[in-house]
Amino acid sequence: MEKGWSGLPYHTIAEHYQRLFAKKVYKIPVSVVDDCPNRRGLKGMQTCVFCDVWGSAANSDAALMQLEEQILKYRAAIQKKYKAQSFLVYFQAYTNTFTKISALRANFDKALSFDDVLGFVVGTRPDCLSPAVLDLWQEYHEKSFVAVELGAQSFFDDQLLFMRRGHTAEDSLKAIGKISKATKVDLGIHLIFGSPGETTEHILETARIVNDLPITNVKLHNLHVLTNTPLEKMFHEGAFSPIEFQDYADRVQLFIENLRPDIALHRLAAFAPRWEELVAPRWTSDKMGTHQRLVDHLREQKSFQSKSFAAQDEKSSSLKNVWASRIQQL
Repeated sequence: MEKGWSGLPYHTIAEHYQRLFAKKVYKIPVSVVDDCPNRRGLKGMQTCVFCDVWGSAANSDAALMQLEEQILKYRAAIQKKYKAQSFLVYFQAYTNTFTKISALRANFDKALSFDDVLGFVVGTRPDCLSPAVLDLWQEYHEKSFVAVELGAQSFFDDQLLFMRRGHTAEDSLKAIGKISKATKVDLGIHLIFGSPGETTEHILETARIVNDLPITNVKLHNLHVLTNTPLEKMFHEGAFSPIEFQDYADRVQLFIENLRPDIALHRLAAFAPRWEELVAPRWTSDKMGTHQRLVDHLREQKSFQSKSFAAQDEKSSSLKNVWASRIQQL
């Protein structure tokens, strides 16, 4: 079993944060909103096929607690488990910019009121970015660390249509450009692999697109089936089959081999924290087991981040060599 998350043949988010803060930091996942444009049915949109009633919240009990109570509770659990001393508050569930600016400001102020909280991370989507939101992020960036994780999910419109995302690939690209131009926040995106009809060319083109974006990090997910989601109905009707582990491992390998060497990876696969709500595939319920299997796959294939990426400068070449050297140590 790997000793922690470092020493891997790719650039980890932990290393990204270590470089920024010169210390190890941990995310405290919190939930402060319970809605999004899809669930509201704006412009005829429908709930995303993969989204359950918790809206990607890590802790289902969060909905019953105030923000301060969540921070205190989950921080204590992380401190006990990891002896953690520095934190980022992660506004994770649903669409965290789908609310009033005054509410956002109050939440950010509450998060930063804790001495050991160094900043915050906001999860949102491409079609919920008003000028006021961008101004607010930049305002807080000037006094603390601010990161944004944008749920692009795919850069192919047929896949986004299947997922019922309610936005296009072009919307995501425009949103990323807008954030980059108006703010200096640490920007990352979420991607989902395993949609019907997905091919290796889709994965390669995704890597090419990502390499040209002004982002620092990517979070990967496999499309999986949870109870009480539109995807569960499709699954039971035979209209959707989740990707098998080996196929997913091959796609992860292809993606990171063609990924720019400076882009950090949060994780390589999704994890269903409420395993009793997971319908399929079962391997998604085992966080560390899946991580280890993916690392083992990379090791067996002698694979590493940017292996197939044509480095154009000294920095990229140097980083590429770092990830290449690690594969020998696994």
